[in-house]
Amino acid sequence: MSHGGGADNGVSPGNVPVCYYGAAGRVPAALERRVRAAELFMRCAACGLAVLAAALLGADRQTRTIFAFEKTARFTDMQSLVFLVIANGMAACYSLLQGARCLVSILTGGVLINRPMAWAIFSCDQVMAYFTISAVAVAMEAAMIGKYGSQQFQWMKTCHLYKRFCAQAGGAVACAVAASLSMVGISLVSAFNLFRLYGSGKGRK
Repeated sequence: MSHGGGADNGVSPGNVPVCYYGAAGRVPAALERRVRAAELFMRCAACGLAVLAAALLGADRQTRTIFAFEKTARFTDMQSLVFLVIANGMAACYSLLQGARCLVSILTGGVLINRPMAWAIFSCDQVMAYFTISAVAVAMEAAMIGKYGSQQFQWMKTCHLYKRFCAQAGGAVACAVAASLSMVGISLVSAFNLFRLYGSGKGRK
């Protein structure tokens, strides 16, 4: 295989721009740009949706008078919603930091060639995806009990008493679901970014 100046400049013998990853192989520049743009978009979407979910729950409250007693429903009354707020807050901060890293990478034209760093990003993305999904699952279960109750455990439904609170909480859970789906997509992109570093470089040699 020839090692002329074209290969050193990141251009294939067919004059197709490529991004090189050392002995692991190369990726077409057009594909690299699409992957980076998709990752940045999903991280920004996850950050925005997580912030929206946490804000909706944090501001959600409704006061009702029941038998001459005032009762205010807040998200802190349900541990599952508290867990969801914490999870979305962490996901928003993490997505903001990683989104900034992606933006800097796009602006500077840098490529991810460090396998330990790729493993770290991949692992963190996986943890955050599982964390947000688990928080959403717990919150959805609690929301279903609040709306329909549970005859088996003799738990009364409460959403008919606090309709506005439940409606806003439902919107927050929907945003959290979308944020968790974005985190799943991000974990797939980070998996792609990691395992393409283990390409068939030996075969090319």
